[in-house]
Amino acid sequence: MSNILVFVEQREGKVRKAALESLTLGRALAARTGGTVAAVVAGSGISGLAGELAAYGAAKVFVADAPELALYSCEGYTAALDAAASAFSPSIVLVPGSMMGKDVAPRFAARRGVGVLSDVMTLEVENGRLVGTRPVYSGKARATVSADPAAALQIATPRPNVFPASKADAPAAGEAVPLALAGLKIRAKVTKIEAAETGEIDVAEADKIVSGGRGIKGPENWPMLKALCHELGAALGASRAAVDAGWISHSHQVGQTGKVVSPSLYIACGISGAIQHMAGMGSSKVIVAINKDPEAPMFKVATYGIVGDMFQIVPAMTEAAKKMKA
Repeated sequence: MSNILVFVEQREGKVRKAALESLTLGRALAARTGGTVAAVVAGSGISGLAGELAAYGAAKVFVADAPELALYSCEGYTAALDAAASAFSPSIVLVPGSMMGKDVAPRFAARRGVGVLSDVMTLEVENGRLVGTRPVYSGKARATVSADPAAALQIATPRPNVFPASKADAPAAGEAVPLALAGLKIRAKVTKIEAAETGEIDVAEADKIVSGGRGIKGPENWPMLKALCHELGAALGASRAAVDAGWISHSHQVGQTGKVVSPSLYIACGISGAIQHMAGMGSSKVIVAINKDPEAPMFKVATYGIVGDMFQIVPAMTEAAKKMKA
């Protein structure tokens, strides 16, 4: 029997999609091993989230609700996960492979003296041991990784947008268990969060992404891509070249030094396809490349490739999307 604890990321009282994906994965693993799924969430004013998490299979929801946890703190949120693990005694801990999860998971693993199966795209339990696959060599290959069979605790960070989120056929109990973090001292504190532009979709959670690179020629041409994003319900992404040129903020960057994404649709506009960029989006289910250079590396990984002027192609795609919606 493998009891599974899932770290739930929330922002402003809203559960992030990646957390629901990890809960769904945890529920599937528990069904195969005869275990129980619990969740842990940290923040301020978040006690009401237990019902939502129960719908995804959480039998218990450990809640660390305190004013000092209102804004993300690696020390505070790791302490909450550690306290929940001590109370629940899981054999498996799942932490979403988001930016927050990549911060919390290694700190928690260090406390427990175990390793982490990071950025996994498949995950199974074989003979009581976690086994998964993760991309290596900038996404050119996949490696099979497994947890130490002698370790009392196994930790994995599932890649966002790879494991679909779904509610359980019947909601679990969702028993809310308050966590008291006695003696918690947070040395480094977040004092302010600059909110993204209203209505923008975070590329890390988006199911569809339209990205622009050096080929857009300047920041004045982002509205053309934003129009396509609007019609498709997509997020706006960018290559490192566009970010380094100062055309758009780093929060939009997709790639090895930006955000790793796995959308169902990725449209690359004027992006040559450097290996660092492909490392961030190579696992996209459908890739559409638009570039005037027929030798652009992006065409090697594209599902569909269009050789031509993006300033003619993108507006045409936007009009076509409008007609489909109509």
